[in-house]
Amino acid sequence: MTSNGLVVAYSVLVAAVHTLGGLTAAHAVMQVRSSQGAIAWGISLITFPWLALPLYWVFGRNHFFGYQEAMRRVYLQHYERIHEIYRQLKTHQVSLPEPLTPLDQLAKLFTPLTFTSGNTVELLIDGQQTYTAMLTAIARAKHYILFQFYIINDDQAGNDFKQALIDRAQQGVRVYLLYDEIGSQKISRSYMRSLRQQGIQVSAFHPTKGKGNRFQINFRNHRKILVVDGEVAFVGGLNIGDEYLGKHPKLSPWRDTHMQVTGPSVKALQSSFLGDWYWATSDLPEVSWQVFPSSNTATALILPTGPADPLPACQLFWLNAINLAQSRLWIASPYFVPDEPVLAALKLAVMRGVDVRIILPNHPDHLFVYLCSFAYYTELQSVGIQLYRYKPGFMHQKVMLIDDAIAGVGTVNLDNRSFFLNFEVMGFITDSTFIQSVETMLKADLAAAVAVNLEEYRRKPFWFRLVVKATRLLSPIL
Repeated sequence: MTSNGLVVAYSVLVAAVHTLGGLTAAHAVMQVRSSQGAIAWGISLITFPWLALPLYWVFGRNHFFGYQEAMRRVYLQHYERIHEIYRQLKTHQVSLPEPLTPLDQLAKLFTPLTFTSGNTVELLIDGQQTYTAMLTAIARAKHYILFQFYIINDDQAGNDFKQALIDRAQQGVRVYLLYDEIGSQKISRSYMRSLRQQGIQVSAFHPTKGKGNRFQINFRNHRKILVVDGEVAFVGGLNIGDEYLGKHPKLSPWRDTHMQVTGPSVKALQSSFLGDWYWATSDLPEVSWQVFPSSNTATALILPTGPADPLPACQLFWLNAINLAQSRLWIASPYFVPDEPVLAALKLAVMRGVDVRIILPNHPDHLFVYLCSFAYYTELQSVGIQLYRYKPGFMHQKVMLIDDAIAGVGTVNLDNRSFFLNFEVMGFITDSTFIQSVETMLKADLAAAVAVNLEEYRRKPFWFRLVVKATRLLSPIL
């Protein structure tokens, strides 16, 4: 090609990139959730399209395409069966008393099965207790196991669960294993192959499935669910790996929380798994929908949320829950990167006299997210929100306690990623015994934590405060 030809080709390429940048900027203005984000993306795409275009294709969206359409197809294919299932399940549905009625009403907009009675809920603290309970349930499986985790590691803990699943598969139990590609990217092919060779059905979630999601590796399926025979289920913060047993050399001891449920709530967790499995495989396993109500009368809600929701259900539900707090709001989360509405709700809670305490880890596992939390210190101090740093090791639990009325345990972190980008699931319990156990647990965590003097941030070196402010600019994707 001649030099003139190269110049022409280069000019055409430049013109095409800048044109695509302009068109994508228009898309950002129309689609990006916040005005600040739309402005930032728009300016970047027009000014620096060579850099901004690939970043926008990967990080620019907060809506996951195709998932709801897939669920509609399932609904139309199994219309009568689904209606009969939910007709039976709704006989266990109950309405919440004041002052939780607004939360009950909102839940009805987000999930077909809201608060149900007849549940037994047991709090599981840390890896040993949680893994023992899950492995025991797996060993008792007679018909099927639904096994979904964000991270599955090929280590001793991972192999313990692999062998437990293989043992049941060899006894004729149907096993379905679902994992997230990003979270479980280190798992070996031989690990998955050994499961498949035993007849276990294994699938990744496939967040890039469908032409609208091809480049969107920014979405994650962060759910951790185990369902056995439709009778018992588990949900919470723990993945599968040695670090959750306190074997990480830098982050031990690992502090986490899970819960075990029986009763109608098991079916809600089962339904969440089946939706994800159908998205990944276009197949629906045969499962039991018979409800086994327990002798306990615990009222519980299982709330799956994600970027495929028509409305930001996770953020809206948390906002509503925070706004209902009258005397106490304690939250434990490994990450603190709230968006502006959630931050405002926390401030308002303190201003109306609520005891707001947020427990964060003192030892980070993700440096940028850890640094970003410092960016909120000044705003927290201005209203009196109490921040604590858990000292013994890394704290990974996701727990909320509101007054003496409701406790939440699940997979949702206090950050934008959980609110808008991740597929998550939380369990909210109104049982007084369970609430008391959560209170006791969090009091022990607070005793092992140090109250943060928010004024210390002002005394940090300029370079540290500059880095902190810079990381806050990345908060929508952290």
